[in-house]
Amino acid sequence: MDLTYPPEAEEFRGVIRAWLTENLPEGWGTPEFSMTPAERAAFNEQWTATLFAGGWICASWPTEYGGKGLTLLQQVVLNEEFARAGAPLRADFFGDTLVGPTLLQWGTEEQKKQFIPRILSGTISWCQGFSEPDAGSDLASLKTRAELDGDEWVINGQKVWTTQARHADYIFLLARTDPDAPKHAGISYLLVPMKQPGVEVRPIEQMDGSSEFNEVFLTNVRCPRENVVGGVNNGWKVAMTTLGFERGTSATTGYRRFQKEFNEILQLAQAGGANRDPLIRQRLARSWSKIKIMQINGYRSLTDALHGTNATAALGATNKMFWSEAHQETMLLAMDILGMDGQLLLGQAGQDDEDAMLPGQRRGRAGYPVSSLQSLFFFSRSETIWGGSAEIQRNIVGERVLGLPKEPRPA
Repeated sequence: MDLTYPPEAEEFRGVIRAWLTENLPEGWGTPEFSMTPAERAAFNEQWTATLFAGGWICASWPTEYGGKGLTLLQQVVLNEEFARAGAPLRADFFGDTLVGPTLLQWGTEEQKKQFIPRILSGTISWCQGFSEPDAGSDLASLKTRAELDGDEWVINGQKVWTTQARHADYIFLLARTDPDAPKHAGISYLLVPMKQPGVEVRPIEQMDGSSEFNEVFLTNVRCPRENVVGGVNNGWKVAMTTLGFERGTSATTGYRRFQKEFNEILQLAQAGGANRDPLIRQRLARSWSKIKIMQINGYRSLTDALHGTNATAALGATNKMFWSEAHQETMLLAMDILGMDGQLLLGQAGQDDEDAMLPGQRRGRAGYPVSSLQSLFFFSRSETIWGGSAEIQRNIVGERVLGLPKEPRPA
């Protein structure tokens, strides 16, 4: 594990730091800094354009497709400096991190020309249509079908847990295009317009009152024949690429959001005297230790990637399981420190999930004003499910990393 950066990386760090100082609002990141809801909305609207003008959206993408062609180490430095400043970096997670890189790897030149510039400019938004009511962890059991009708695919089925579906322009989805093929074959990866007849989006209200997820019903929905990515009936391979991007996180910055939450929890314990309880102190130390493990493992993964040694494959397989379970443990600690106060609605009234917030922040609806920690506690319950459930991850580690016998399957 190497904790040092070469001089050219530190020089690039200075460039990023200077750009952030010049473009962020005056006083950003200081204790006295605050924004009114109107100012937050204006900042969110302008920030994507500012990032685009600076070339920092998808800056690692090849220059011929609008990126800066950054090296891996430069991308790490970019992520570190934005995280240090608390500045939002992504315009659209689904576009920037999932479908965009998938198109760069699998898309035709026509698809790249049609979609990549709009992803970079933030003028097109996406949602992901993989999971179905009976096809979650067992994704290959999906039942949504697409049949060719002339120059268009006609799609019928249902998707669930679809984040951002209410606002998306397109959904990248998996549909069965050959029902007679084996389970993992006969699936295609389609880019489907959302704003058309036959697309019905139903929000799913969560415990904290927000409606981040949705059900999507598709009835005779159409998309162009050429909107298949990676070839007809090759969707499983393409989807595994997308899921790889989803599960890959910024190596040296992924721990920072957990560290920020922990600091808030520690201050809460100190203010209320809970830190004098030896059991609470022990749990605080355990949470802090796991966050430091995340940080150190990030450096291990980065060093491995830079050297091309592929020595941390097992670490990558356990990463999702580790951080999601550690986060649940920490948020349960937060609720225990709050005690009976944790049963009260501690957030600000008058805000709902449609309010303009800084990217990444969440709130309940006006009638259910949970605090930030309460919202995080609720959301952490889902983290061992989405992106690969902890049970499935354990099977992967046992079978593919440790070489243990496969779990018995029904005949």
